[in-house]
Amino acid sequence: MTAITIDRVSRSFGTVRAVDDVSLHINDGEFFTLLGPSGCGKTTLLRTIAGFADLSAGQVRFGDKRIDTLPPHRRNTGMVFQNYAIFPNLTVGGNVAYGLKARSVPETQMKERVARALKLVHLDSYEERWPHQLSGGQLQRVAIARCLVIEPEVLLLDEPLSNLDAKLRVEMRAEIRQLQQSLKITAIYVTHDQEEALAMSDRIAVMRNGRLEQVAAPQDIYRAPATPFVAEFMGTTNLLTGMVSGRDGDILRIKVGLQEFRAIGGGNNGENVTFSLRPETVRLLKPGETAPAGWSVIDTTLAHVEFLGALTRIELDVGNGARLRVASLDVVPDALARGRIAAAYDPRRITVFRGA
Repeated sequence: MTAITIDRVSRSFGTVRAVDDVSLHINDGEFFTLLGPSGCGKTTLLRTIAGFADLSAGQVRFGDKRIDTLPPHRRNTGMVFQNYAIFPNLTVGGNVAYGLKARSVPETQMKERVARALKLVHLDSYEERWPHQLSGGQLQRVAIARCLVIEPEVLLLDEPLSNLDAKLRVEMRAEIRQLQQSLKITAIYVTHDQEEALAMSDRIAVMRNGRLEQVAAPQDIYRAPATPFVAEFMGTTNLLTGMVSGRDGDILRIKVGLQEFRAIGGGNNGENVTFSLRPETVRLLKPGETAPAGWSVIDTTLAHVEFLGALTRIELDVGNGARLRVASLDVVPDALARGRIAAAYDPRRITVFRGA
């Protein structure tokens, strides 16, 4: 296994800094994801690690060894590309063996390693097939086997599932994660898909404009976003702005519309703050029902309902044009009151951003 240190790495294209002074430490055997919108620098950072893009500044080390000065073939990385990069004129076995031939591995050893790699990705009977005979998911498995067969120190994956349909993406992400865990190989995964990142990663780095917005475990990224950008990018949220109207001990009071929200966070009277409250953390109370201990309640009116089967999306009017989105399981729209609705939430689930 190999730890990776990215030390103040930058990469510029003319006047544009695609990667801007990024520092990271990725642990041995960790599945680490670079997440962000298109153009944020995540693929460029991955390519600098692989050696396909030169650094403008900084260093990359595998363990104690500096590797950014080495050519790509001497870095001992395996890279899986978005478009598979499978050779159509070679069989499955030929594609997997390609890297071994380039390394002059003896024929007998080559056959053993190809067979072992194909077995790892559940394609052990496909060695003689041609790429045009395979599905998208099978082609992706061939691409992964071709990386694993060279026994790399680090596995790099650049949006490997983006060309697959939704059902196959879910299946393949589970397979990739299980394979990485069984091999205990350090992996860096690039994606713009928040669900993929949350489902697969030990830690996530959210990137924006070439810089790191937040680096943390998936649950911390989601439940305690460091910036409004992270809060909005990591799924649906209520990102509301209000004025601090007071404090009760540790509880901050924030006026939004005609309602007063309560949160745990910093802020001074009269200060405008932005805060995030996830829709699934809000509970609609039935008439006469009380909120759980420690929760707060606001009085709202129903503005909009969208029934999606198991999930119902609800918008509540909190006054002066402000809306609160709620996501509820197993709620029938006809059962919702058309008058006043009491909405309860836990102040501890609100994240307050000052100066945002």
